[in-house]
Amino acid sequence: MRRSVWLVLGGIVSVQVGAAIAKGLFDRVDPTGMVFLRLATSALIFLAVARPALRGRTRADWYVALGFGASLATMNWAIYQSFARIPLGLAVTIEFIGPLTIAVLGSRRARDLLWVALAGLGVLLLGFDPSGVTMVGVLFALLAGAAWASYILLSASTGRRWQGLDGLTVASVFAALALTPVVIPLTGDRLLDPTVLALGAAVGLLSSVVPYSLELVALRTLPTSTFGILMSMEPAAAALAAILILHEHLGPLQWLAVGCVVAASIGATRSAAQATPDAELTKTSHGVDAGVDPLP
Repeated sequence: MRRSVWLVLGGIVSVQVGAAIAKGLFDRVDPTGMVFLRLATSALIFLAVARPALRGRTRADWYVALGFGASLATMNWAIYQSFARIPLGLAVTIEFIGPLTIAVLGSRRARDLLWVALAGLGVLLLGFDPSGVTMVGVLFALLAGAAWASYILLSASTGRRWQGLDGLTVASVFAALALTPVVIPLTGDRLLDPTVLALGAAVGLLSSVVPYSLELVALRTLPTSTFGILMSMEPAAAALAAILILHEHLGPLQWLAVGCVVAASIGATRSAAQATPDAELTKTSHGVDAGVDPLP
């Protein structure tokens, strides 16, 4: 189990390092273009690995997979737009309100409203130290959180209808295609720059392929409740990655806000684990649906 914990932590670090690298490239390519490169890279790799079976699919199967892809595209586009405007750690902290809400709703315990209040306090604290924070950036982070919540719910449904990586592959391809009409007029020929292409591919590997692969292996032995608690470290990991790579520092109140949301997420996850049998929990980050067996 210790190995699985380190795999999940490795996935978390990979995601946030990828995000920090992406932000460092925004002066060379628009955030939408970087999201496109990330999604296109993961879609191509998943296509090569999964080779999804498309015949015999019902209309409902396609609706679910395409909805999953729409939430994937929205989630990634919105969070990139957010941390283009506000510190990375704060963007991820606010975004985490989405999965936290799902965890609280899944527990159905009145006392879990305390976790909502703690997370709300964390967001409120940002108002007392607004340095580097813009309303547009906060709104984009909230949109990313709402899309993440939708992504979690659709992940479970996709996992029930599609085998292995098939559903995620279809969703990733659709997400990349959905952004194509927007990317071309925004970025022009900048996406053809070999350096941008290489770095965009690296971001795709770090932010999607590597963490998904690590989590997929980890969930063979790791309880989903433990997985959910580990994923609660994402905001803190994002803030630390921003310090190391972008030299983007948070103030004391902003760190306290991050701590409130992390603590609320851990508390909500533990409560949901106590209220729900482990096999029925759905904890997902980058495409891993823990409510069903994601393995081929």
